[in-house]
Amino acid sequence: MTAQTLLDVLEHCDMVEIDGLHAFEFALDEDDNLHIECMDGRAAKHWEFTPAQVAAATFDNDLQSWLIIGYASDTKTTGEHRLVCSEAFGGSDDEDETDEHA
Repeated sequence: MTAQTLLDVLEHCDMVEIDGLHAFEFALDEDDNLHIECMDGRAAKHWEFTPAQVAAATFDNDLQSWLIIGYASDTKTTGEHRLVCSEAFGGSDDEDETDEHA
């Protein structure tokens, strides 16, 4: 079995949490740079990761998250960040088709 990379996981996930904050948007641009945006209270936060930083990310089995080093534009610093990638799930609005009174 081939080990998954963060890039593989990002291509199939629906939600991302970074440093405990749920991102409202994350995307790879045309140059494969990863951009993540979220709100922390009223403050907008933005992180940028190069393709090399995404490729160098490591998975922490104990915490089930990815460790990645990148740039945070709100603090204008580069540091280690923790990413949790999740798939969205939803309930069905379909009701049981059987009629109890038939």
